[in-house]
Amino acid sequence: MHDICLNMPPMVQSIDPEDLFTRRCIWVNGPVIVGAGPSGLAVAAGLKEQGVPFIILERANCIASLWQNRTYDRLKLHLPKQFCQLPNFPFPEDFPEYPTKFQFISYLESYANHFNIVPHFNETVQSAKYDETFGLWRVKTLRKRGGGGGGRECEVEYICRWLVVATGENSEKVVPQFEGLQEFGGHVVHACDYKSGEGYSGKKVLVVGCGNSGMEVSLDLCNHNACPSMVVRSSVHVLPREVFGKSTFELAVMLMKRLPLWMVDKILLILARLILGNVEKYGLKRPTLGPLELKHTAGKTPVLDIGTLEKIRSGLIKVVPGIKRFLPGKVELVDGKVLQIDSVVLATGYHSNVPSWLKDNDFFSNDGIPKNVFPNGWKGNAGLYAVGFTRRGLSGASLDAINVSHDIAKSWKEETKQKKKTMAARHRRCISHF
Repeated sequence: MHDICLNMPPMVQSIDPEDLFTRRCIWVNGPVIVGAGPSGLAVAAGLKEQGVPFIILERANCIASLWQNRTYDRLKLHLPKQFCQLPNFPFPEDFPEYPTKFQFISYLESYANHFNIVPHFNETVQSAKYDETFGLWRVKTLRKRGGGGGGRECEVEYICRWLVVATGENSEKVVPQFEGLQEFGGHVVHACDYKSGEGYSGKKVLVVGCGNSGMEVSLDLCNHNACPSMVVRSSVHVLPREVFGKSTFELAVMLMKRLPLWMVDKILLILARLILGNVEKYGLKRPTLGPLELKHTAGKTPVLDIGTLEKIRSGLIKVVPGIKRFLPGKVELVDGKVLQIDSVVLATGYHSNVPSWLKDNDFFSNDGIPKNVFPNGWKGNAGLYAVGFTRRGLSGASLDAINVSHDIAKSWKEETKQKKKTMAARHRRCISHF
């Protein structure tokens, strides 16, 4: 990459001259990748292997900031490691089948080091827009200088042919509005800021949400001698993490190679009933759609039980219905019951932030997910790509990253070859004048 006054294509030098004096403007001879999580790193590694230059922008001060800064300490990968590794770099053999959060972060740091990926940290994308006049992307950022909260900020604009959106489905936390929450008076935290149940011993904690995070936070609180009540507002699929010693996910993948999805769903539900029993009598109503069909159509992931259900059966974790309103030191539920509580953990999920900065595009929907479903959601028009939006976890992100890096490399090599031909022709014409 270069400052815009150096080695710029002639047509780019004419872009908004006044703008060039108010911000630093940089030409990138390759793609700009937004996001240095697993998806962005996987694309960068693929481009590195094919000799394609790029820059990768990351708003945080580290790679995989979701994993490093916004996950609880007891977190492990929910799927076996072979389904979570990034392209061309397996997990260490001595890692367990379900690596811990800290082991996964170590793996990602090794991945970045192995492929010599050095993101631009503390640089937040403010907007990205395709300039149809010049056929280029304009990516405007705010860069923090000096690090930490007190660093000065400067504006930077990148000009590039290709833009890779790798910020993922979980960039921003979802915080629902509840009547009376401000008057509640107790400690309220989103699951992204929850680390451990150590400080909750002896306290009555309301966990809002019953996905994998809500279930695990409830289990962690219970293991630290807290008294959690888990809000289950809608239906949820709970499956055993393993079936007869084999990963449930691995079993599903194997069955889907031979059977239709609806039949695999039926098999999984029968096995879940045999292993876990009737979970509905504990307030965990199953959806009408099967777990895989629901995942594919609505992106709702089934819960893989790692011990929470046993605590629910024993009464150590209480399942309660939806919230009507909060009162000082209490919560009123939709069934009219009032619970005394000390703290609230909002395990209410995350959403994409793409619509807030990617301008004038019809590739992403209003909720920040590509309109085209997997496996066709990785490529848009005019050099726009998306990685990590498949709703199929790390394995889906890896497949997208391979497709994106190969596609960009093909275009980049063709354009580079054409530029060399053009330069050679100009050189010959210059020589002919002498």
